Amino acid sequence: MKKIIFVTCALGFFILLVFVYQKIKFDDGKLHLVVCDVGQGDGIFIRTPGGSDILVDGGPDDSILKCLSNHMPFWDRKIELMLLSHPHADHMAGMVSILNSYQVSAFATEKLSNTTVIDKKLAKILETKNLKTQYIYAGDSFQVQDGLSFKILGPSKEFIERTSPNGKIGETKEFASLISLVSFEEFNLILTGDSQTEGLKEALGGNLGSIEIFQVPHHGSKYGMDLEILDILKPKLAVISVGKNNYGHPTKFILDLLSEFNIKTLRTDQHGEVEIISDGKSFAIK
Repeated sequence: MKKIIFVTCALGFFILLVFVYQKIKFDDGKLHLVVCDVGQGDGIFIRTPGGSDILVDGGPDDSILKCLSNHMPFWDRKIELMLLSHPHADHMAGMVSILNSYQVSAFATEKLSNTTVIDKKLAKILETKNLKTQYIYAGDSFQVQDGLSFKILGPSKEFIERTSPNGKIGETKEFASLISLVSFEEFNLILTGDSQTEGLKEALGGNLGSIEIFQVPHHGSKYGMDLEILDILKPKLAVISVGKNNYGHPTKFILDLLSEFNIKTLRTDQHGEVEIISDGKSFAIK
């Protein structure tokens, strides 16, 4: 009997230690941005200073689940907001696993559809979970109570109608993709999905100003940005979400551009998961 009591107490003490450790680690009052290592695709996790969880894209498979478990307390099974930049398999397939594993409070994306099996599968599970899709455009925003703002810079409704007049997006063309500005006090970052140069320029409007973190569009495709965009943004750090030896990404053209501007660049195919932590004034790379 004494042995059972001892084991029970020891187990309870261990669980308490784990709880306290994770509480200190994950609820530190800072913004955590994690570019998950999901191979060729995007999966970006944001934990706000107040402990809310936001996910932008879900990667090509369920590898995103490991990233989430590494950066959320074990007792936290809720994602407050899930955004899909555009309906391509390498950005959306992992969302099916997320919806089966976590409680998602809100889901938003652009008003475009694909003809792939995974697009239909995601739509079906959203329906099963009674999770209504919110369609968003340039100018829309999400305000988190702890001071984080999430503003959609593009695409506009007009851009989507111009580039995808039938409301469809194929697997080989990336015209419209959500472009988001995430701000916490003096710290700003831009998430670009698979946007291309034309769409990104329209979203930026030429006068956004310098930022701290820039997600390089479309895994480093040569069609994602140019010298003018970097001259507008002047990012301190560029991050490329990309798999190893996939489709020639990132291209030499993009890497040379970043080098020309002396922008520190991290790649998930070389550095693995990239975590950036900010107190609203400065940031650190973990």
